[in-house]
Amino acid sequence: PAWEAARAKTAPALKSGSEDMALAKLAKPWFALFCLALASIFTQLPAVSGLPVFGYLAIALLLIGGIALMPHFSSVFFFVLIKVTQRKNSSVVTTLALTRLANAPNQASIALGGVLASFSLMVAMAIMVTSFRVSVDDWLGHVLPADMYVNLASSGDQGGFQPDEQAAMNAMTGMNRLDYSRHLQLTMDASRPSMTLIARPIDIADPSKIIPIIGEIMAPASFPKDAIPIWVSEAMVDLYGHVVGKQVSLPIGEAGQNFAVVGVWRDYGRQFGAVQMQLSDYQSLTGDMNVNAAALWLHADVSVEQMIASLNALSFGNAVEISQSSEIRALSLEIVDRSFAVTYLLEAVAVIIGLLGVAASFSAQTLARAKEFGMLRHIGMLRRQIFSMLAAEGGLLAVLGVTLGFIIGWGISLILVFIVNPQSFHWTLQLHIPWGWLVVVAVVMVVLAALTALMAGRHATSGNSIRAVKEDW
Repeated sequence: PAWEAARAKTAPALKSGSEDMALAKLAKPWFALFCLALASIFTQLPAVSGLPVFGYLAIALLLIGGIALMPHFSSVFFFVLIKVTQRKNSSVVTTLALTRLANAPNQASIALGGVLASFSLMVAMAIMVTSFRVSVDDWLGHVLPADMYVNLASSGDQGGFQPDEQAAMNAMTGMNRLDYSRHLQLTMDASRPSMTLIARPIDIADPSKIIPIIGEIMAPASFPKDAIPIWVSEAMVDLYGHVVGKQVSLPIGEAGQNFAVVGVWRDYGRQFGAVQMQLSDYQSLTGDMNVNAAALWLHADVSVEQMIASLNALSFGNAVEISQSSEIRALSLEIVDRSFAVTYLLEAVAVIIGLLGVAASFSAQTLARAKEFGMLRHIGMLRRQIFSMLAAEGGLLAVLGVTLGFIIGWGISLILVFIVNPQSFHWTLQLHIPWGWLVVVAVVMVVLAALTALMAGRHATSGNSIRAVKEDW
């Protein structure tokens, strides 16, 4: 604004109606289209040192391009609305409001920019948080199929249930199924954190019963005969290039043993990679018969409390840790909600900032439009009609800002979900849009924007109409 004021031409600036010269250079959409095109190019670029630098730049350019497109878009949009309302013999208030917005698009865009920016960022964060929470919830339901999970307290990689302890648990009654698993930390690259090896019973014919498989999967008939099948997490694909069909080596068993990647699975619990394999294959390679954890499926007539009592009655029962799948799931989702609690506060702040932008813009514009209001009252327009006109302008601007904000916010959320998250954490999310929440916030924002514009313009119509008209020259 200071730059535009310093470069303003004297004669046009002295004339009434020169207020809409602000943002005049953005009347043509080329700068906005350039930003949007550059943002689309940045979305295709890889991470830089493990950071989604180009993803963040794409978000910034998308937001800048969307705001820069507002003068052109608002002019076209409100001119179309004028033609539509003229066919329906709309009221004087509606006609005046639309005419003002269509013929002063730059001033409209100043008020629109705050609503657009705040609502688009709110939409993006809401979609990203919802997508992550729903994806984690679905994932937990897949990876926690058993009723109960048992492990030894502080067993570590080397400890766990000994064969005689496993035999004692196998002898217990009241279970439909009992699966053991072995968890180890392995170092694949000294420059990176350790990855996790999980050995467990896996149905090779249908591994998706146990593992949350994504993408293509190799059929058992296609497994290499000289390699042991393994299933890798998404992080292993990004960090080590372990794609389906590739034969790799792991630091277990004898040197030179080959492992074939036969599937990729989604893992939100281990950012630095995890590998799953058959427990029988692991035991034959290493001779290690210990296990870290046991998963129990109970009979329908056996309660969790009864099984806990049976476990505690074992000779090693005082050293076991028992968890129910429902408890693990609830605790995990609680951690997710706590992690993103601040985003809900930021969304509320974004809405307030957008409304403050509307208030500041309409306060300035109504002061500059005092002559216009004076003339309207001089020719017989009532104050309540002027109030209605201001409320209509604020509401229409908010509707346009919310609509475009949703489109831009949806675009930003796609970048967050499908580019920033995979490049930052090496996992993918399922896109979920909280329609109910967004509709409620959009309606509230439109109503508040209309009331804000009305309150900001009340004092501009309180003066004497003749004095206001005399101020023109």
